Amino acid sequence: MAYGSHFRHRALLALPLMGALAMAGCISVNAPDKPIVIELNINIKQEVVYRLAQDANATIESNPDIF
Repeated sequence: MAYGSHFRHRALLALPLMGALAMAGCISVNAPDKPIVIELNINIKQEVVYRLAQDANATIESNPDIF
């Protein structure tokens, strides 16, 4: 391998490293001043209606004279 191609190979390997070092001053990671709020809207209506329907069905079967 000739000296010139060896130098080019090292230069090509050094370019990304130099770019990363140049960008290191541009990137900053700071903690937020306010707490992070995650809002979750969970719909449990179907489950509650299903449980009430089972309970109502058991009540009707155990007391047929009321209904």
